[in-house]
Amino acid sequence: MAEELETSLINKKDYYENCPGCKVDLHKAGQTGLPIKELFTVWVVILSAALPISSLFPFVYFMIRDFHIAKREEDISTYAGYVGSAFMLGRALTSVLWGTVADRYGRKPVIVFGTFVVVIFNTLFGLSVNFWMAVITRFLLGFLNGLMGPIRAYAAEIFREEYQAMGMSTISSAWGIGLIIGPAIGGFFAQPAEKYPATFSKDSIFGRFPYFLPCLCISLFSLVVGIASIWLPETLHNHDTRTPPQNSYKALEAASDTKEGNKSTPTKSLFKNWPLMSAIILYCVFALHDMAYSEIFSLWAVTPRKFGGLNYSTVDVGEVLSISGCGLLVFQLTLYPLVERYFGPIVIARIAGVLSIPLLACYPYIAMLSGTALSLAINFASLLKNALSICIITGLFILQNKSVDQRQRGAANGLALTSQSFFKAIGPAGAGLLFSWAQKRLDAPILPGSQVVFFVLNVIEAIGVLLTFKPFLVETQNTN
Repeated sequence: MAEELETSLINKKDYYENCPGCKVDLHKAGQTGLPIKELFTVWVVILSAALPISSLFPFVYFMIRDFHIAKREEDISTYAGYVGSAFMLGRALTSVLWGTVADRYGRKPVIVFGTFVVVIFNTLFGLSVNFWMAVITRFLLGFLNGLMGPIRAYAAEIFREEYQAMGMSTISSAWGIGLIIGPAIGGFFAQPAEKYPATFSKDSIFGRFPYFLPCLCISLFSLVVGIASIWLPETLHNHDTRTPPQNSYKALEAASDTKEGNKSTPTKSLFKNWPLMSAIILYCVFALHDMAYSEIFSLWAVTPRKFGGLNYSTVDVGEVLSISGCGLLVFQLTLYPLVERYFGPIVIARIAGVLSIPLLACYPYIAMLSGTALSLAINFASLLKNALSICIITGLFILQNKSVDQRQRGAANGLALTSQSFFKAIGPAGAGLLFSWAQKRLDAPILPGSQVVFFVLNVIEAIGVLLTFKPFLVETQNTN
């Protein structure tokens, strides 16, 4: 094993003793086997950021109803969409700033700060007493939480090249699982005094604030992750090539050629980097689709049958999303790395987008089922749809991080998050308005009721698929 490691350390690189990035490179150069610790670290940080984003979907309909701000039942979905969009709007305004901070001061400080922001503002959201408090706390949660861009850059830097795809897959897997488990937590633990009266009294804090318990559970998890993140290794290089190295070590060729020698070269404008910009634009389209789908699915599931919904409770929605989450985790850890290695990220994203279209077209007809048939159909459809979405997201993560070197990775991911967040902010708000409008045209001759909702989702998906082809999408071979 020592001889194999020695043959892999083929390039001699400058090592700066007080540079945290160099220490990480040395650790990678001497690392053997699957980087389980690093994979787990990235997974839990992403999970803590993803859980609060979608945990409100199963109960936001009932939260808006309890606020008594909607004059008609059909208007509840509109206000629910505004609450769902507030987080993404806040994140869109500051993602580039947080990415720039991460490039200058390090990935770790931004990650730690962002995790504790989740603890504070997600808890306050659960204690909301009116519509505006809910909107403001969600907005501040996104505005001050800038860890998503830096953690993507961190994942691209903490793994050796042979584990890059797995590292990016870990990000999308944790993100996807968070978007599944989050609603499951919201579904199971919202309104606990009504669901579990033997355990939670109506006079307790959980009875007076019926949506506090799921937020508290997520905040406690984020608190543990935030404390543990204090011991994360920093991956950013903080030395200058004009300073002579203090030591010299061998480094792994594929994992180490991002650093010192390139520091003096001019920095390429991110906006002139078409492989990066095309991947960002494409992800924006799919991000709009995915956030709109997440909002619509939960609203559609809890909507009464007379409006074309499933008339599910928050617990029913939680069960569906829990099953999807478990299946998605197995898929990401077993099948996706093999398929990605064979087909590549672009082809995988293209195939997943094409398969999503007929699947979504079936949703209005699934609502016509009942009993066991409905349960089997909706669970299978939900699992398959989320697996296809994760295939697309993972592939685009890989393309984005291949498009830039380490010096620009934080800013590039910040730019990507800003663009994506604007589209993700449009998603829930637009979905809420679309869903409310669809409920008012149940007798329309063309695409009545929920059919028009899923048709619009398919139009967006089709646009995304078309943009995966050349000359629009360009793949770079840069892996630095």
